[in-house]
This record gives sequence, structure tokens and C-alpha cells, in this order.
Amino acid sequence: MAGGFTESAFIKKLMELNNSSQSIQTLSLWLIHHRKHYTSVVKIWLRELVKAKDTKKLTFMYLANDVIQNSRKKGPEYGNEFGTQLKKAFENISQCDEKTKNGLDRVLTIWQDREIYSSVQIMEFKRALLLGKDDQPPSKKIKISDSKKKDKQVTVEVDGTLETHVHLSPHTPPGDPPEPEEIIKAIQDLEMNIASSDEKVREKIANLPKELSDMSVVAKIEDRETAEKLNVQVTNAVLLLSQYNTRLSSEMEHRKKVAIMMRDFLLAQDELLTQAERSLEEYQETLSKIYTVRQELQSHVQNLPDLTQLPNVTHGLAPLPSAENLFMQ
Repeated sequence: MAGGFTESAFIKKLMELNNSSQSIQTLSLWLIHHRKHYTSVVKIWLRELVKAKDTKKLTFMYLANDVIQNSRKKGPEYGNEFGTQLKKAFENISQCDEKTKNGLDRVLTIWQDREIYSSVQIMEFKRALLLGKDDQPPSKKIKISDSKKKDKQVTVEVDGTLETHVHLSPHTPPGDPPEPEEIIKAIQDLEMNIASSDEKVREKIANLPKELSDMSVVAKIEDRETAEKLNVQVTNAVLLLSQYNTRLSSEMEHRKKVAIMMRDFLLAQDELLTQAERSLEEYQETLSKIYTVRQELQSHVQNLPDLTQLPNVTHGLAPLPSAENLFMQ
């Protein structure tokens, strides 16, 4: 991402910022690369966040989250500077809808779990988000939930320099949604390893001798050969059931993973749908206004005189008199 840091360049990038992981990550890398301007960055960020539409404020906060966490290894400047302004940001966002607040709740939970800010600061941020600047009771309290995701690292070139970036959660509201291909692969993997549908193993378990689970059988054993035979059967049954239970546990965890992926994907799609509906509404309104202007213009044009039909008019201008006509008086 080429280009030096200037206020106008940063504002332009903020205007172009969207809620995709790539957009947030790209701008975050650019800001970290120009971290010597951290004071100006945070000041401009807060000013533009206050001016931004409610639908984009959460994206601004996700950008701050990405910059704060990924700049920690290179210095505390961004974290400290954002820390002095975040309360104002949360106060401003406190008037937004519950979906936005829930997205910020996840950010606060991550900051608390990873000790990005102190407990006192986290409580201040939560209070600002819940009550706002005027300490007005919220209509509904947000629920603080535990959300941890595995980070992944990517290497990106910024102004000719290769930098490693930790891809943190969350990136897009309300989470870090998987790609459709990831969901499809996860479902296919699940279908190939469904223990609960393994009819052969289930049949083996169903056909195990009933005496293997009957304690009274042990007391009835009278010879060593019978005891050893029963011991072999019990050992095999334990091995069979242990392995099957392990497979069932793995299947359960896999299903949970797929369920979470589907949830995050659907939530992200719901957010994108909401944005698309808002954009469609805005563009329909604009189109309606343009149609009105066009109709008014057409009506106005019809009422204008057709200059080409007027006598002695050529190309809209009356012909000049000849020199002879000028002196004939």
C-alpha cells in the first residue's frame, strides 16, 4: 500500500474503508507502518468517527482494534494514544443500535481477555457504551460474552516493506465470517467422518453380549478358562466403545465448529443485507429525484420556442443586413 502519510490521504482512506477483513487489515497495516504519526492518526480517527454515519462507526472501531493489537510488538504508542480517546468514542457510539453495541461488546471482551487495557479502563469503556455521555439509562443492557478465536498471521507488503500482521478477531461485524468455500469444506469433512452414522460399529455395539455389562456374571464364574474368555470379551468391548466414544466426541466438536461458522457467516450476511437495503433505499430516493428532474426538464423543453421554425433565422441568429440595405434610406 504505497503513499506517505498525510491528513488528506488518511481521511480519503477512511472514506473508502468498508467492513471487510481485507479493507480493515490493509488500512491497519498502513497506519502501523506510519506509526510515528500516531497522535495525528488517533485525533483524525476520532473526529471522523463522530462525523461518520451510525452504520460505519463500528467499522472505525474494528480498525482501531486491529491497529491497537497489531502494533503492540512495535511499541505502545497507538495503544496508549487510543486509550485516551476511546471513552469519547464509546460515548458517541452509545446512541447506536444494539447490533453495533453487541459488536463492540466482543471487542471489549477480547481486550479484557488479552489484557489490552486495564480492568479500570475496560469498565470505563463499558460504562460509556452503556450509558453514554449524559448517563442516561440504556433501554437494554448488552451481554458480555466470552469470545476467543485463533489468530492467524499473514505477510503483506506495505510501502515496499514486508510486515507480518496478526489477523485478529473480530474484523467484520459481528465476527470474523468464514468464506463460503471454508463452510463447504467443513461440511464435507463432517459428512466423511460421521461416527453417529457408522452402522457397522453401531451394530457391533448392539450385538455385544449382555453379560458384559452384568456384574452378577462375575460371581458365577467357576473356572479360569471362562474368566479369561470373559476378560478378552470385556477388553475388546472397552476398546470398541472407547474408540467409538472418541469419534463421537470429535464429531460433536466438529458440529459445534460448523455451527459457529454458519452463525458467523449468517450474521455477516445479515449485516451486509442491511447495508445493501440501506444503499438501495438511498439510491432509489436519488433515482426518484432524478426522474422528477427529467420530467420537469422535458415539460420545460416542450414549452420553449423552436428557433429553427422562426423566419429569417439561420442557426439561431438573424441574418445581418447587406451594405446596400444599410445605406438605402
